[in-house]
Amino acid sequence: MSGSGMLYGGDEIGALVFDPGHHSLRVGYAQDDTPKADIPSVVGVGPADPVMNSDLETKADNNIGSTNKYYVDTTHINVARPNMEIQSYMKDGMIENWDLFEKVIDYVYAKVVQSDSVYHPVLFSESAWNVRNNRERLTELMLEKYNVPAFFLVKNAVLAAFANGRATALVVDSGATHTSAVPVHEGYVLSQAVVKSPLGGDYLSLQCRHYLEGQNIDLTPTYGIASKDVIKERDTARFTPKELPEKLTASWQQYMLKGLLQDFQMSVVQVLETPYDERTAAQIPAVHYEFPNGYHQDFGPERFKLAESLFDHNMLGAGQLASASVGMCDADVRLSLYGSVVVTGGNSLLPGFAERLNRDLQHRAPSNTRLKMISANGSVERRFGAWIGGSILGSIGTFQQMWISSQEYEESGKSQVERKCP
Repeated sequence: MSGSGMLYGGDEIGALVFDPGHHSLRVGYAQDDTPKADIPSVVGVGPADPVMNSDLETKADNNIGSTNKYYVDTTHINVARPNMEIQSYMKDGMIENWDLFEKVIDYVYAKVVQSDSVYHPVLFSESAWNVRNNRERLTELMLEKYNVPAFFLVKNAVLAAFANGRATALVVDSGATHTSAVPVHEGYVLSQAVVKSPLGGDYLSLQCRHYLEGQNIDLTPTYGIASKDVIKERDTARFTPKELPEKLTASWQQYMLKGLLQDFQMSVVQVLETPYDERTAAQIPAVHYEFPNGYHQDFGPERFKLAESLFDHNMLGAGQLASASVGMCDADVRLSLYGSVVVTGGNSLLPGFAERLNRDLQHRAPSNTRLKMISANGSVERRFGAWIGGSILGSIGTFQQMWISSQEYEESGKSQVERKCP
């Protein structure tokens, strides 16, 4: 505890929980059920407009001569602006571009929390394979630049397990850029058995895009459409294109197209409970979908085929990852891991994902194991699993002595994080 007698836990102070991912950064107060904000993990970087500099969207750097303006959050990013590049600050589950990341944190304190950083302890989630250098840099950033009173880092798999009421679990997390299987034992990650594959939501979007382009379906996102006519199914779309500013960057157009594909995959794509079979898939009712330009049609068996790549891959299928991860653990924890397989991450919301994983694991697990899948029914619990775990952890009384306080940091520096945060 710090000398001022300030209480970290309890009602006095709301600790903030940050859960960074490739799709978005979730932020909110500990004790809440859901994050206060879900901010895309990208920043729009455009040339500063000398006339608009008084504008408060996100001001350009205070250094004179800075020529860039930064746009954070959906409402600013989704505007068509000339020469605005979209850049992500994440790479391989870790923060890579710290300057952009700081812009987002500044935005969070200014617009989301609307309070100074010095008043709120901060709990951050991190990927199971985060490296020491990154952990120390984040600790340094939060305690020095933002002067937070206390700081803590927890592995996101541990938090997802906590959110589902487990201290020991095999956490299968399928997100935007990758799917991973992380064994957690008594609240600690067994790091030698972490397995990950690059098949996630973005890979699926790519599959959808190849398929739709192969069908010659026009993928004009909403921003390019001024008005459209009602047409019969499978008729050519009739729409009036919108007049757009010149010099729209390729990265921004790709980002907007990705939004369209994500909507398509969440509405249409589904996972079959058994390995893909044309006859089985053909018996399931088709799903109707309308594209932004007004074109619409039914999608039948092909919608199952798209998702199949997440499971039928010899090495990288979700079932293979999970069983490989358990196989790398000690024999005495395997039963308890199979007994609580926690499914989390936005990509796991594909209908049928958990059921298929359950079936694949049953085929791979030894015959005497009792397999139990824990997949929260609500989409909120599954998308924000790690954040909710952080919210629970940050508000538990016994956790309050675990924080790295600003005083401890001043005494022994950033290496504290390796000692105090497993």
